[in-house]
Amino acid sequence: MTAIFTANIEAGGKWSAYVSKGKSISITAAGDRANLACLLFHAQHPSERYNMPDTLKAQHTALLTAGHVLMSDQGKVLASITEDTVGWHDTLSGYTTRESIDAKYGVTSYQSERNDWLRNAEQNLKVELFRHNLTARDFTTPINFFSKIVCELDGTMRYEEQATAGRSVTLRTEMDLLVVLSNTPNPMDPGSQYPDTAVELVITDAAPIGENDLCLNHCGEIRRAFENTWNAYALMRGVN
Repeated sequence: MTAIFTANIEAGGKWSAYVSKGKSISITAAGDRANLACLLFHAQHPSERYNMPDTLKAQHTALLTAGHVLMSDQGKVLASITEDTVGWHDTLSGYTTRESIDAKYGVTSYQSERNDWLRNAEQNLKVELFRHNLTARDFTTPINFFSKIVCELDGTMRYEEQATAGRSVTLRTEMDLLVVLSNTPNPMDPGSQYPDTAVELVITDAAPIGENDLCLNHCGEIRRAFENTWNAYALMRGVN
């Protein structure tokens, strides 16, 4: 497929845009310790957004990889993970804050360091939400692409390093989406230096979903979520 859009998000950077359904978003990490926090919203009705509990419960998993989908709080599929060379993406650890970044890497500010100051996911994501007439009240638990967080049987969580350099994950948009991204450290990353890994986005037209589609056939709950999505769009045809 020919790329219709490309972007490079440097370490500490952020990005957001409306992406219509039927697109393929390929995300590639340039180096190790990559972590890309992601929020997804239904473009036309942003009160419908990515829901972590429903996504995990429906698929009987605590991680995301190829074959999984990202579900909304209304039982529909926002996006599918069609390809993945990483193998494990974090859904549990949340996001960094100004306080956590200052405590781990030292206090910095735009006023003193200008563009070299160390950003955090909370502020980055909120800035991008404000660009699209959303507020801090619309903030939810993000997906952390490229990070591996293991949840032990006693409920404790552990960061496990995995190679990310050159690896990628591809999302297929199943609805018209607002995609909000922050290339900032995972809150459980034990590294003492702020990560310097950039990520690249390449957006193309996605191939049509076939009956043998990996995500569609993941489990019965997900097929029903796809049907909910298709039915909603069928009913909206011709409605402005």
